[in-house]
Amino acid sequence: MAQSRPPLTMITWRCTRRCVGSCVYCSYIKDFAKDSEVDTATGKKIVDEIHKFGASWFGISGGEPLVRQDIFEVIAHAKNTYGMEVSLITSGFAFDQKRLDNLAKYDVHTAVSIDGDRESNDIVRGHGSYDKAIFAMKKLSEKGLLDCIVTTMTKYNLKALEHTCKLASDFGAKMIVYHNIVPVGRAGTNMPDLAPTADEYEWALNQLYDFEMKYSRSKFRVNVYSPFYARIVRQRNPARFFDWFTNDFLGKCTIGGDYMGVTENGDYRPCGFHEGYRLGNVKDQGLTETWAQLQKSELHLRLRDKNNLKGRCGVCEYREICGGCRTRAEYYTGDLFETDPACNYIPRVLREQ
Repeated sequence: MAQSRPPLTMITWRCTRRCVGSCVYCSYIKDFAKDSEVDTATGKKIVDEIHKFGASWFGISGGEPLVRQDIFEVIAHAKNTYGMEVSLITSGFAFDQKRLDNLAKYDVHTAVSIDGDRESNDIVRGHGSYDKAIFAMKKLSEKGLLDCIVTTMTKYNLKALEHTCKLASDFGAKMIVYHNIVPVGRAGTNMPDLAPTADEYEWALNQLYDFEMKYSRSKFRVNVYSPFYARIVRQRNPARFFDWFTNDFLGKCTIGGDYMGVTENGDYRPCGFHEGYRLGNVKDQGLTETWAQLQKSELHLRLRDKNNLKGRCGVCEYREICGGCRTRAEYYTGDLFETDPACNYIPRVLREQ
């Protein structure tokens, strides 16, 4: 029986690493895959496990999900068997009328990823990719399916971030999500040239706060997936912070046991980016069982306790609401508990010294 109040309302299946594109920061390229994709039957079993867990939303990411020939068969299982809501993200690279018709048939909440205006987007996604994403947005908008627009911050698009807000307004998206870069997959091989500096992130995240305030009365929400965005909101608007942090903040590091996703080969992961931490496979154990094991894991209990953080993160007065990105900290320092170098904030105790 499904739980009445599950710890997560959505579980996301990274259904493939395959993609028509070759974005320079992609975390999920095929070169880094450990195993092959699960078959259709196991894809449906993933849906079964998500439903047993109690989550009402089935998320689908990639790679490019629309390159899987069976993706709509798995979606049909989620919709027709359990009545689940389905969310899917696409780059527009594999978008066509047949796929649009199927997205409409199953009423799939669809997100499109685009990284700024044409110039900045095509630097990281390839020539012509902007037009493909715009075409997908237009067609999805006409069907009432455009749920979200997703932008990843790079050094190339920091001055074009508001363009995503314009697109959301033009095409009627319900939400915008801004990501910071996590150096895994191809993004790891292109660092540091691709990543904004800590000072640039600080400037950009303050800009995003301004966008959130500017567009808060419009028809779409602005969400920022970056741990230290919480600190910026706290500094900029202390009176609003508690309600915002409780209801809206989705950018905190989740590797401490606050997230569970499923990879293309059926592995469970406690981080949407880190490839090194896996918790068993859907073929061998259930999602609910795996979640329970995660909550008792010694590593994840240590990560959840912010007293174990080191460096600037360890003495920061904002560590309980932020704590940095642990995957990024490990990439740059070799230590999962060290300072996240993408943040430029100097904690009060160090300033006083």
